[in-house]
Amino acid sequence: MADEDDAERWVVHGERSVYESDWVRVGLADISVPSGSRFEHHTVWFPPAAMAVVFDDAREHVLLSWRHRFAPDVWNWELPGGIVEEGEDPAVTVAREVEEETGFRPRQTRHLVTFEPAVGMLRNPHYVYAVDGVEQVGDPTELDEGRFRWVPYAKVPELIRTGQVLNSGALVALLYVLALDGKS
Repeated sequence: MADEDDAERWVVHGERSVYESDWVRVGLADISVPSGSRFEHHTVWFPPAAMAVVFDDAREHVLLSWRHRFAPDVWNWELPGGIVEEGEDPAVTVAREVEEETGFRPRQTRHLVTFEPAVGMLRNPHYVYAVDGVEQVGDPTELDEGRFRWVPYAKVPELIRTGQVLNSGALVALLYVLALDGKS
């Protein structure tokens, strides 16, 4: 199997930066593909993100934010979460972001899955967690994260089906818990 994998590997001969900021890095990689072609291919880096499906104590509701995203100009339901700071464990990020965005402190946090949202050219791992129960500890300190609401868990499939959940992290996380959480 390893020989087959090596035969299908895309080889990176080098990479140069085109643009860099704290939020995005764009590069051009000099690559060879298995067919023998060699060309430059864009690469994009975003900082890693961590998010959580937050359940109430009865596991009957999930905490979602109805918010506007300016780039695609859409409204949709999203999960609490944010950027993993340099050297920070993603589980710590999730706990911090849930509290900052919602005023709730997680009781128990479990890692569910890590995924890359656009694996073809984007470097941006997303760490997905489940939070089982929360405790109200104050008001949100991040004020531009939308309107958080406890949404019935049974309503989540309909929100997805009707296009009200568009964020890739929220989709992966919610579909994961719907399909696998408690079964794996």
